[in-house]
Amino acid sequence: MQTYDAIVVGAGYAGLTATRELLRAGKKVILLEARDRVGGRVHTQYFEDGSYVDLGAAWVGPTQDKIYALAKEFGVQTFPTFDEGKSTLYFNNKLKYYKGIIPPLPIGALLSLDMAIKRMNKLSKTVDLQNPWKTPNAAYYDSLTLAAWMDKQMSFKTAKVMFKLAAEAIWAADPNEISMLHALFYTRSGGDLDKLMNVKNGAQEERLVGGAAQPALRLADTFKEYIRLNSIVRSISQEGEVVTVKGDGFELAASKVIVALPPMLAGRIQYAPLMPANREQLTQRMPMGNVWKTYAIYDKPFWREDGLNGLAATNDGYVTVTFDNSPKDASKGIMMGFVLGNQAKAFARLTPEERKATVLNTFARFYGEKARQPVQYLDHSWAEEEFTRGCYAGLMPTGAWTSVGKALREPVGNIHWAGTETADVWNGYIDGAIRSGERAAKEILAF
Repeated sequence: MQTYDAIVVGAGYAGLTATRELLRAGKKVILLEARDRVGGRVHTQYFEDGSYVDLGAAWVGPTQDKIYALAKEFGVQTFPTFDEGKSTLYFNNKLKYYKGIIPPLPIGALLSLDMAIKRMNKLSKTVDLQNPWKTPNAAYYDSLTLAAWMDKQMSFKTAKVMFKLAAEAIWAADPNEISMLHALFYTRSGGDLDKLMNVKNGAQEERLVGGAAQPALRLADTFKEYIRLNSIVRSISQEGEVVTVKGDGFELAASKVIVALPPMLAGRIQYAPLMPANREQLTQRMPMGNVWKTYAIYDKPFWREDGLNGLAATNDGYVTVTFDNSPKDASKGIMMGFVLGNQAKAFARLTPEERKATVLNTFARFYGEKARQPVQYLDHSWAEEEFTRGCYAGLMPTGAWTSVGKALREPVGNIHWAGTETADVWNGYIDGAIRSGERAAKEILAF
């Protein structure tokens, strides 16, 4: 049986980062990945003509220093998300176009929405990022759903609808499913709601030339001999100072193991001895968000000719948010639509033909009849991926942070945890995944 200083499970950005840090420190390491590719929830699909779409995470923005540094190291350039021209709002059966970030809503609803955003930003500043359960009034905020808090904050129905649209886009879940404490933690982790929602000066400010998988692919290429793809880990057992990792056709041993998977997936591995009760309870309580990405590819981004930027929002139908995802040189027009939260669950019940028809109907409502005639249409559900089971990230429902949250990052014997869910800064993003890999490697190297 081969023996290592460390075994890393999961070759997303977290696992790749942890592996590199350990290799740099002179450790003998192997990285095991269940899929036939690296990147995890970042997956760029390439087409024969050289165009591509990001089926998973796609954007980078200010203060995401780790992903920017990695991209720079490997010569991966960034380019601004296209947002020149007017945005689109379809609300109450009316189509409106507007400039800037303020949607054309009645003044009362607009003020109510603005006050709620400012209130949430202010509350988020009180969160203890390393120990969210120690946040002032943690028990109270952890007993509330985000939806319940929204209901208390806003008296205008229109304001509530718009806040819900934003929340679904940020968490890929219904506000009823998320603890208010988790919402505050996540908001603080990324800066504030404005940064999470916005394109300019926000988390959607830029994209990576060649796709978001490029830094991961190039990083993996520097130590590919230490990566094993198609290696599904079934069990991890600890005995004394030895950790044994078993899968189909392999059995490996190490002094330390880093499991760089979403907590829900980490919980599906068999452990001996059993995980402590609180760790087991935690992995049962962290469901994944639910999102489909839908793409229509055209010969050119025709909506730009009409002065539209491809940014749209609606509370009507399955697709509630759209972005212009065309390449930097605009050689193709690529419109991306998000299907989020409960809409994603309903969308999953449709046939492929029905999905395509309803998405193109929505695109046509926003951008005219030309939108019904794409060169190509595709959609992707992360909930149906065997080794992901949802996106963007694992979420904390009510009561989880304050009862079992401490078990999220706490090592169990010689098993350590990584993955964007364990990050305190940019939790849920590529940047957070990289930070978590660095942290887990440091924990091991400290021994």
